[in-house]
Amino acid sequence: MSGAVLVTGGAGYIGSHACKALKAAGYLPVTCDDLSTGWADAVKFGPLEEGALEDRAWLDAVFDRWRPVAVMHFAALSDVGQSVREPGLYWRRNIAGAVNLLEAMVRAGCRHLVFSSTCAVYGEQDGVLLDENAPRRPINAYGASKAAIEDMIGHFAATHGLEAVTFRYFNVAGADPEAEIGEFHRPETHLVPLVLDAISGRRETLTIFGTDYDTPDGTCIRDYVHVVDLIEAHLAGLGWLRAGRGGAVFNLGSGRGYSVREVIEAAEKVTGEKVPVIEGDRRPGDCTRLVSGSRRAARELDWRPRRSLEDMIADAWRWHQRGDYRR
Repeated sequence: MSGAVLVTGGAGYIGSHACKALKAAGYLPVTCDDLSTGWADAVKFGPLEEGALEDRAWLDAVFDRWRPVAVMHFAALSDVGQSVREPGLYWRRNIAGAVNLLEAMVRAGCRHLVFSSTCAVYGEQDGVLLDENAPRRPINAYGASKAAIEDMIGHFAATHGLEAVTFRYFNVAGADPEAEIGEFHRPETHLVPLVLDAISGRRETLTIFGTDYDTPDGTCIRDYVHVVDLIEAHLAGLGWLRAGRGGAVFNLGSGRGYSVREVIEAAEKVTGEKVPVIEGDRRPGDCTRLVSGSRRAARELDWRPRRSLEDMIADAWRWHQRGDYRR
């Protein structure tokens, strides 16, 4: 494989892992990031174009400079709680950036897009193993903005011949096994790094938000997938597009749900340390249970998650133990 691939949000957690994998596959990953939530020193595998997707002139210049064969679109605000508190921010940033990106792709004649969507488009559907045909019922502005971008992609496909593979992620965790890159947000909102911060003493305690959900132990249940497995699916999706197979939607999850308490127990097993815990109220916008019921990625992309929850925690723990990981 060869050619440039624009990676929006390539300085972030998932995007930086995509850049490493793209380089290993023979592509040139070009990171497009305004560094508002990403990190410049996570851009290790190709050039950085610093700017915001809302700046259409900058975006057109980037396409002219690199003439990419495809785009991987990760850039988005993604904090569910913040999206409940500030819905307008999510509609402005996520939607405006996507409109500009799609229009810039059409102008540049770049027709292949791999889009980072989310299981949050399904909303609250407890007791259902979710596949790609499940109705979309987002309950927060984050999920709603991603669903709207999915619809937007459909319109651009119909009118302009854009071809997109859309991946609806479940919970992504873990880190690069070589600890070159990993997961770090400011503020941190994801469970696995929060657990490891509590173990390492970087925070005093871990708060469990809600212990009265209708689950076996009262805490939320989520489907976790290793970031490296996730990115392997993205490369398969890119190959799907370049082979001329057209647009498609895939769920990416393991099909196995873990509660918050089960994740804590797994972290204690992997690290040999106790997690200091306090119990708090539910967070607005959180669903009780989100688990993938899809086999489409296995059937059509020959993709299956190979790494366990313990693998995710062990790789993340290796990253957390780096003295400079907070940059």
